[in-house]
Amino acid sequence: MDLEERVTALERRLAALEETPSVAAIPAEGDFWALEGLKQQLAPAGEAAADGGVLFAGAVRLPTGERYEWQYGALTAGLLGEDAGDPGRTAESLAALGHAVRLRLLREILGGRRTAAELAELEGLGTTGQIYHHLRQLTGAGWLHTTGRGRYEVPGARVVPLLVVLTAACP
Repeated sequence: MDLEERVTALERRLAALEETPSVAAIPAEGDFWALEGLKQQLAPAGEAAADGGVLFAGAVRLPTGERYEWQYGALTAGLLGEDAGDPGRTAESLAALGHAVRLRLLREILGGRRTAAELAELEGLGTTGQIYHHLRQLTGAGWLHTTGRGRYEVPGARVVPLLVVLTAACP
């Protein structure tokens, strides 16, 4: 193999490694394996599942190397019925995500910047006091927790749900 062929092969391998799969690429177009699995799970559930349900899942490796696998499913009746949970708590959780600085803080924390000092060094996030205000909002809503000494992290059980919410919010 000559030098030009080797460089072309290396460039192709590098592009494949750097490629981030899009939502459309997972699964392949026309392949509804997750939906079919959900339908199979709902069928034996009988009348309670007659109105259907939703499922979300993910297998994630963060830039820090941490890995999370998570799935959750719920019946439509439970999501829309009178026992759907506390709407105030749901609104608080979603409202905490409703600010551009908070979303950036979450992305930075998932990316490995874990201390308030590291976050304060970033441009465009405001003053230290404003950053702490946003961190308190996210902590109060359960999207963050402190691990001591000004360190923050997204709880493991919230990593995939957070990414699902971000995915759902993107047009």
